[in-house]
Amino acid sequence: MRDFSTDHRWLSINTATVRKSRGQDLPLPQILDACAARGIRAISPWRDQVAAAGLAAVSKQVKALGLELSGYCRGGMFPATDAAGLQAAHDDNRRAVDEARELGAACLVLVVGGLPGALAGRAAHKDLALARSQVRDGIGALLDYARSAGMPLAIEPLHPMYAGDRACINTMEQALDVCDELDPSRSGALGVAVDVYHVWWDPKLEAQIRRAGRRRLLAFHVCDWLTPTRDLLNDRGMMGDGVIDIPLIRSWVEAQGFAGYSEVEIFSTLDWWQRDASEVLNTCIARHRGAV
Repeated sequence: MRDFSTDHRWLSINTATVRKSRGQDLPLPQILDACAARGIRAISPWRDQVAAAGLAAVSKQVKALGLELSGYCRGGMFPATDAAGLQAAHDDNRRAVDEARELGAACLVLVVGGLPGALAGRAAHKDLALARSQVRDGIGALLDYARSAGMPLAIEPLHPMYAGDRACINTMEQALDVCDELDPSRSGALGVAVDVYHVWWDPKLEAQIRRAGRRRLLAFHVCDWLTPTRDLLNDRGMMGDGVIDIPLIRSWVEAQGFAGYSEVEIFSTLDWWQRDASEVLNTCIARHRGAV
């Protein structure tokens, strides 16, 4: 296992972690400058933040600061109720691939979507099998385009509490089944993003990480699971503040040859988004050395 205790060269900041500073939106250019000033070598920005700042401007700034992208958030949200909706999702995902390529991302992270309409509080149906079928077909339709662009797709299984609205792929096993079906040759064009927040509880996790192997382990996300959890979406903990054995999971991932960044991704309405972004970034650096 790599030694993280002396520096933070393998730390990446998912820009959601400092999306807000003292409760106020923090523009992406300021986040990038703050990361670079602390010697943080990689980031993973969100599409809405990039759109607000302008794709060309963000691309220029990333290159000028010498930053890498451990991933790009996010593609996905494939399920829909009709052909027009499915096509709109496909078109948007192709745009996401193009943006990720322009920014030089290591992969496009896919949060695949759940029941159509559920995010707005009015699910159009309860057919989870249909949603999963549309996810598989959507990824399959996108894969050739992503492969031609040289942009790997990373399926991110989300905790089962999100199955209805955000992601109906909820385990590494499900994600890898899709990979086996759509990319049986293990070309490197399709793999998984392992987010400890979503998969730490899975009794099959170690075995499924071995199954993935180096070719399919495209991203590694870290934060912590707090007990009790006060909000199912926006109460992620800083590494070391919760119950996840992050170093153990990292050891499993690195045993397969993963040598990429550990990407800190924290959504925290009640805590970390209320603090100054400087404090958050400094804490990420310290916890990356001591708790990851």
